[in-house]
Amino acid sequence: MKKVTIAVDAMGGDHGLKVVIPACVNAAKEHPYLHMLLVGDQVQIKAHLDEHSDINANQFTIVHASEVVTMDELPSHAMRNKKDSSMRLAINAVKDGLADGCVSAGNTGALMATARYVLKTLPGIDRPAIIAELPTYRGRTRVVDLGANVDSCAEHIFQFAVMGSALIQAIDKKKRPSIGLLNIGVEEIKGNDQVKRTAHMLSECRLLNYIGYVEGDQFYTGDVDLVVCDGFVGNIALKASEGLANLILRLLKEYFETDFLSRLAGLVAMPILRKVKNKMDPSRYNGASLLGLNGIVVKSHGAANAKAFQFAINEAVLEVQHNVIDLVRNQIASFVNQGLIL
Repeated sequence: MKKVTIAVDAMGGDHGLKVVIPACVNAAKEHPYLHMLLVGDQVQIKAHLDEHSDINANQFTIVHASEVVTMDELPSHAMRNKKDSSMRLAINAVKDGLADGCVSAGNTGALMATARYVLKTLPGIDRPAIIAELPTYRGRTRVVDLGANVDSCAEHIFQFAVMGSALIQAIDKKKRPSIGLLNIGVEEIKGNDQVKRTAHMLSECRLLNYIGYVEGDQFYTGDVDLVVCDGFVGNIALKASEGLANLILRLLKEYFETDFLSRLAGLVAMPILRKVKNKMDPSRYNGASLLGLNGIVVKSHGAANAKAFQFAINEAVLEVQHNVIDLVRNQIASFVNQGLIL
């Protein structure tokens, strides 16, 4: 297996090193070909690494960073004034060819602004978008945009669809992934001007497999491979989905622990409950890609635990192995050449 190098913002997120280092150690064990640049405070990173005696030291390189981007910091301030932050140096490693991709659980706005400034967008793309997968009855679906842009026009959402379709073709090997446009109903008369204009553009493009409007509940049916929407709507839908999944899991645990008979029923149902938990656990779907950049950047949830952060690392590795950037770039170029993207 070809060596893959991932730069990790070791200081980002709500929990920092106590989550990032165990996740990196477990990822290294799972992928022997993986090399990680751990970017952050050298002394602190080494201290956390020393707690793991069974690691292969050759899989880790510590890159010292003297600054940290806080979770509440203004993106513009972080981009202009934190040039030696762990986030900035991790992104720089991708730009300089020292890493194939980077992962951060840090401030989303700062990550997006810095990555866009350092890596630039692919030719033909105005704005990057956040794409992630959600569990469905039949497997999974991907949703874009999940919060990178809160005022997208129809042309931007069309670009999100092109990029998302290309990513699915690369990773899932689907030649013509189905695309649905999120709306408040499936009827043609429904929706605002932004949605209707986007729908017209998608329906006119024969290179995309656009199937029409989808409603929020169709995130989970498995009837569509990609749901596209404005980032404002997408982020709200994602957070609501995560909250509902956590509520269901919490209620199941609580109800099965109320009394002896409930605990007994829980023991009998345990194999099924484990399958449901594994399917719905939001941590299994952690790792959203900043699509449209000249490099692979994966955003982990800020509150992710070690298990969830490892899934974000795995996502970055997967995209490197499937050569996602080149495939997305080629897809966009074909649309530009045909005048479908200006």
